[in-house]
Amino acid sequence: MASLQSGGDAAANGVDADVDGAASPPSAKRPRAGAGAAAITDAEVRAEFAHHDRAVARLNNGTFGCCPASVLAARARWQRLFLSQPDAFYFHHLQPGLARSRAAVAAAVGAGDASEVSLVDNVTTAAAIIMQHVAWSFAEGDFARGDVVLMFLYTYCSIKNSIHAYVARAGATVVEVPLPFPVSSPDAIVAEFRAALAVARDGGRRRVRLAVIDHITAMPTVLIPVKELVAICREEGVDKVFVDAAHAVGQVPVDVRDIGADFYASNLHKWFFCPSAVAFIHTRKDDPVSSKLHHPVVSSEYGNGLPMESAWIGVRDYSAQLVVPDVVDFVNRFDGGVEGIRRRNHDKVVEMGTMLAAAWGTFLGTPPEMCGSMLMVGLPGSLGVGSEDDAVGLRTMLRKQFKVEVPLYYNSKAAAADAPPEMVKDGNGDPVTGYVRISHQVYNVREEYEALRDAVAKLVADGFTCSKLRPPEKEETLA
Repeated sequence: MASLQSGGDAAANGVDADVDGAASPPSAKRPRAGAGAAAITDAEVRAEFAHHDRAVARLNNGTFGCCPASVLAARARWQRLFLSQPDAFYFHHLQPGLARSRAAVAAAVGAGDASEVSLVDNVTTAAAIIMQHVAWSFAEGDFARGDVVLMFLYTYCSIKNSIHAYVARAGATVVEVPLPFPVSSPDAIVAEFRAALAVARDGGRRRVRLAVIDHITAMPTVLIPVKELVAICREEGVDKVFVDAAHAVGQVPVDVRDIGADFYASNLHKWFFCPSAVAFIHTRKDDPVSSKLHHPVVSSEYGNGLPMESAWIGVRDYSAQLVVPDVVDFVNRFDGGVEGIRRRNHDKVVEMGTMLAAAWGTFLGTPPEMCGSMLMVGLPGSLGVGSEDDAVGLRTMLRKQFKVEVPLYYNSKAAAADAPPEMVKDGNGDPVTGYVRISHQVYNVREEYEALRDAVAKLVADGFTCSKLRPPEKEETLA
């Protein structure tokens, strides 16, 4: 990821609300990044996230992310500016402010310039934009019925639903890549991808119109060798590649031009400290397809390019998209900026995951190099996680009884066929079917992971199994 710039000092310093072209409301004084500036202290980090419920071990940054108090304050200033004089906000502040946010994103992810970046609510919206275009290509005869869209088995459910709602309905054949889990190396993913692509092409009798590749899968979480898979798509004649990078920015280095996908979309509210909900979609300005993408919410900017269409979809709260420069200021308060945060989060999540696996007699779902700031850790097999319902029930118990918030995953295959023996059973010889997905963000402390460790240890010591959570009729059926 390129070094981060907030996009200039004008908006950071604030301007009068009645000045034409103003880009930002007056800003509260806050620490700024700069040469010789002291790094943020632990006490300041705690203050930035004092609005978190301290009674909860919050180990699930991956789902909803987090937003520091200084950024929330900046958002509130934008909201007050709109409320104080909506017309002036619309005519003088909104578009310059969004342009600065697009420029900050472009600098952060290696885009050619801000014209290649469109701000949207989330990656789900970005997917709808792309799938709408693909569906139109089928409807208008550019694609033939039966042409293929390729996606991962673990593609996020919202993206899968978008593929089926738009593209399969328009006539596409959908082929899934059956990724192995647990996984011991990127080579296994590459092999499965090549095999699925061969099935999709059917000996050259079918065209693969779109490949949807996760940068980091959500559940189970695995860092995908995305650049290599994009290159394979180019070699095999895949028309377009969409990288669903919902979890990527802030977790791993991102250079969209180096990755080389046609479409790259990432959330900024998960790992980049933005409020909910803000994300971006990147397309190269020299790609003709960029002029054919349209926001599914059609408003007055229709036909003026996706960046402008996305910048006005009607009256709504745009403040989350306006504070990206303030987020850049926040991350630059840390030693090493966003890259320093990323490295420390990765090292800590591996350390905490290793501690949990050792305590439970289990293992990590991936090697450390195949994770960012999220990691899968096997649960003791004696817990008897036998279904997705069991995983939900156990997660609910951890939340309500132990005040630990962590997602759980049920692995229906127990282990990939080629998984090494040490990634199949726990230390007691029980098959590992359940996993926790832990996250590490700047606000997390060791005691939170110890709370999870001790909660699971107590359940095991008490002889708990997930069968005790099942309704009687389900327990009889499973028996």
